[in-house]
Amino acid sequence: MSDQALKTTPLNAAHRALGARMVGFGGYDMPVQYEGVLAEHRWTREHAGLFDVSHMGQARITGDDAIAQFQRFVPGDYQILKDGKQKYSLLLNLEGGIMDDLMAGKPDHDGLYVVVNAGNKDADFAFLNANLAGDAKLTVLDDRALLAIQGPEAAEVMAKHEPALGEMGFMDSARLMLFGVDCFVSRSGYTGEDGYEISVPNADAERVWNLLLSDARVKPIGLGARDSLRLEAGLPLHGHDVDATTSPVEAALTFALSKSRKEAADFNGAERILKELADGPSRVRIGLNVKEGAPAREGAEIADMDGNVIGKITSGGPSPTLGHNIAMGYVPPAFAALGTDLKVIVRGKPAAAEVVATPFVATRYYRKPKA
Repeated sequence: MSDQALKTTPLNAAHRALGARMVGFGGYDMPVQYEGVLAEHRWTREHAGLFDVSHMGQARITGDDAIAQFQRFVPGDYQILKDGKQKYSLLLNLEGGIMDDLMAGKPDHDGLYVVVNAGNKDADFAFLNANLAGDAKLTVLDDRALLAIQGPEAAEVMAKHEPALGEMGFMDSARLMLFGVDCFVSRSGYTGEDGYEISVPNADAERVWNLLLSDARVKPIGLGARDSLRLEAGLPLHGHDVDATTSPVEAALTFALSKSRKEAADFNGAERILKELADGPSRVRIGLNVKEGAPAREGAEIADMDGNVIGKITSGGPSPTLGHNIAMGYVPPAFAALGTDLKVIVRGKPAAAEVVATPFVATRYYRKPKA
């Protein structure tokens, strides 16, 4: 895609002023790094990293029928989700394939606030517009930017601006006045670290970005470190680790299937998904420690110990935290047990690998103590 065809976020000039290296991603001109992927990865793990994720799609689904209609296409139970909470879910096609993964929550009393992936947002919103019925209404929030602050010092940074944010727990969601403007805030993210996502009006995005960066604990982080952080956290990237052919069972995302929804079997693709839960899928997503050689990246083949190709890598690279290469991919269930020895084929050479649990690096989400 040419530079002229790329869209820009409200923070484009701010990234360039900071000397960011810019690349095309999801149809947008985005910062891949500022001072280097490794340094930015480590800063986020140790302090607080600030990400521009304004390329993501934000929307509201409102009306008395909003939740009932939304649930036709996702396998989570949003009827029982409490106000002030959000959860991860999957937008499913009629065959039970994952059209997108998303966050949807109830930051206020007005239906759902939804965030979808950048590369899929136009298709997602067109699908919802065409299929929502009753009085359910989709409103795309293209007048908003989205920032993510992630890392062990993120909560202290945010609590300095609004003490109530320090009291939020993982997957809490709120609509509040913050930085003098109307914001949607959730305690969540895509790095495995504690942190927040903050939706702000476009006109205020650069001011809020610079205000957060004025704190010595905060540095700007590009898409390169965002990818290595999410890989260490074992989080799938749509279009790579999951796509419209992949079911939640194959993708090892069954935690997104609510018990009540499985019993009702009233969502897209329920027949396939319930059959795979009962009988097992033909393939399953696994984590791999790659014990030798070069990184096994997307498209590399996975082989059994006899050299038979059994699957493919979907994401992979060096783990800055662990100091060795890691990867995710798909294999038949017979090869998915933890501790199974496999081979990855990188540049025609087989390298030893072992099936391991994900996340590769323990997550550090903040969960409030139970009363």
